[in-house]
Amino acid sequence: MDVTTRFFEGLDRQGFEPLLVKAAGTLRFDLHEGARTTHWLLEIDRGHLRVRQEDQEADTVVGTEPRLFEELVTGEENTIAALLRGDMTVAGDLRLVLQVERIFPGPPESRGPHHAFQRRAA
Repeated sequence: MDVTTRFFEGLDRQGFEPLLVKAAGTLRFDLHEGARTTHWLLEIDRGHLRVRQEDQEADTVVGTEPRLFEELVTGEENTIAALLRGDMTVAGDLRLVLQVERIFPGPPESRGPHHAFQRRAA
């Protein structure tokens, strides 16, 4: 199972994330690789999470490459930096992206409320 699938399935199993208790909305991640796009839909209702792999309307749509998304969820890359470089696009409510960004881990040496999500060796 790849890093992205483990990340989203983990969120779905978790069901509730205290760091998102003030967030509500839908966020779709469109991961583009050549002509293929994989869609992950994250529904947030005051911290309650539901994840589906669907191409459905969402309040906010984030587009990026699968490689960059893996780097985001393992803490190797920063969401804000990726946005500023133009490596990631956002259509819709940017505030929702900034709220969800808090559940991505920071770099290994960082401190704070970020989750520790480790990439498993293949």
